[in-house]
Amino acid sequence: MTMSARLTLGLRHAASFSAQQPPRSATTAPARPGDRVILVHRIGAVVTAAVLATFGGAGLTGGLAFFSTHGRPVLGLSSNGLLSAVSLATAAVLIAAAVRGGRTASTVLMVIGALFLGSAFVNLAVLGTTLNVLAFRLPNVFFSIGAGLVLLLLGAYGRLSGGLPDDNPYRSQTATEAVALPHQPIPTTAAEHAVDRAMAAAEVAVVQGGASPDQARRVVAISALRTHEDRRRAWMAHDH
Repeated sequence: MTMSARLTLGLRHAASFSAQQPPRSATTAPARPGDRVILVHRIGAVVTAAVLATFGGAGLTGGLAFFSTHGRPVLGLSSNGLLSAVSLATAAVLIAAAVRGGRTASTVLMVIGALFLGSAFVNLAVLGTTLNVLAFRLPNVFFSIGAGLVLLLLGAYGRLSGGLPDDNPYRSQTATEAVALPHQPIPTTAAEHAVDRAMAAAEVAVVQGGASPDQARRVVAISALRTHEDRRRAWMAHDH
């Protein structure tokens, strides 16, 4: 059996084997890093919403006074009707962000995290005064600081980094374009085809250390040129 016949038979066998294999389900495909980033943001928003909704719902069903500055204990924290309503509204915003998408969830997580931190310090300053409209106590302050930091980290996960992978959904399009390789025009004539092959062969020879003096001289001459058209013209100029 000749070599070409063996190759043909092998290709037919491979095609037949591929056709017999069932298509891989999309659910079995490994998750990409970019997909995991989006998943973290959406799940983080949902989990946070569940915690806030539980706290807010327990406060409203407990019949708390809406504007009481003293509050009553709810799940280890002090609360009144206003704080319960704010918690439920925040939970609704987080759920909507998670449904909208990972980018929205990430942004909302960071914004709410910053608001939690700001609320902690503002309410710390008004503890024990008539301005304490959310009925904060020290446990509320500590919870707000901790929750704010967690939300900021969740929202920033995979987004605020200087070395984002190519499939990261937050990778800047302009940054990707900035490092894109220069456009190489397709040769349209036989002479341009020949020049492109000669340039490629010379560059390979230089890398492998087997270039002739003429090839090495030409590669050095075109290496400083920016566009492929300029390198092609410079190479052709050496032929004249």
